[in-house]
Amino acid sequence: MAQALVVDDSRAVRMILARTLAELGYEVRQAANGREALQLIDADPGAYRLVLLDWHMPEMDGLELLRRVRSRPQLSALVVVMVTTETDLDHVAEALAAGANEYIMKPFTREILVEKLQLTGASA
Repeated sequence: MAQALVVDDSRAVRMILARTLAELGYEVRQAANGREALQLIDADPGAYRLVLLDWHMPEMDGLELLRRVRSRPQLSALVVVMVTTETDLDHVAEALAAGANEYIMKPFTREILVEKLQLTGASA
């Protein structure tokens, strides 16, 4: 079963995303910030196929985590989708330039999430 990591400081958002991903066939782990997520990724670098990543979080934000992930060649196949309230086109461009595969603006629907996963080839 494909593994996904949901990274968001909102427990409610993590639960919504995790439930949806589980329904789509993923085994899901959760992290409340980028530092916690990086520890999970480092513990087993090949474990995850997908990361859904919020931008604004304490300790390490999503953009910093994205940059660290993309700086590691062994994680090049990891699909990273930003899921955030940042709607400014400059933020979208910055995330995509930093290596995000896709970008979802909150609030989102299940259909949008499924569509973005299909676009990235990360459907479970």
